[in-house]
Order: sequence, then structure tokens, then C-alpha cells
Amino acid sequence: MQEERIPERRESGDLVTYYNGACPVCRMEIAHYRRRDADGLGWRDIATDDVALAEIGVTRDEAKKRLHVRLADGRIVTGVDAFIEIWRRLPGFGWLAGLASHGMIKPAADFLYDRILAPALFAWNRYRGR
Repeated sequence: MQEERIPERRESGDLVTYYNGACPVCRMEIAHYRRRDADGLGWRDIATDDVALAEIGVTRDEAKKRLHVRLADGRIVTGVDAFIEIWRRLPGFGWLAGLASHGMIKPAADFLYDRILAPALFAWNRYRGR
């Protein structure tokens, strides 16, 4: 399977996503978002970009454990909150941001991501040497 190259775009400054490009699942999901990104949001691969790690002030392993997003005001949000911020800015994903941040769904989404999905993905990638 050949990996699709997504052209780099100028960052709008509104949001920068820090993702693990060595993880096939993460890379595929981010590629999907980047294809939908009409505003030139920032996309930084922490697997190969030491400057990106310094920007968010975490180790490579910490960055690989969960998705990180830097907002325009400099705040860093992670996990489900990071996905919500991305979805709010992408065409066709606003409904998902609203759903994920709604009432009882948000705590369930946080639990699922924090306790099951992110740890399992991190462990799998670590096992595979990524």
C-alpha cells in the first residue's frame, strides 16, 4: 500500500495539531483531516520533528501517548478535547465536535480515549517499534 503524500500548507495560526506520524492509524486519520482542511491549519509530526516537541514542552513518548493541539492563544489541549478543537474547524465535522462535547457523551468519550484507545494504540506502536 502506497502512502498518500499530503502537501504542506501554510499554517493559519488558529490551531496546530501534533500527531505521531510513525503510527499508521494516527497517520491515516490525520491525512483524512488534512484533506478536509481548507484553512491551512498546522500539522506537525512529532515522530520526526524535535522542534515540535519543544513547542509543546513534552517528551516524544508523552506526545505519542495522546493527541496534542496548540490553540491560537498558546494553550495546549490533549485527547478528546484536541479532537473536538480539530473537528470544530474542519468542514463536515462540526456535528461530531458538538456530539463529543455534549453532556454525558464527553465523560464517556474521555474515558474511552484516556483509558482504552490511547493506551492501547501507544502500547501497540511501542511493541511495533514506532
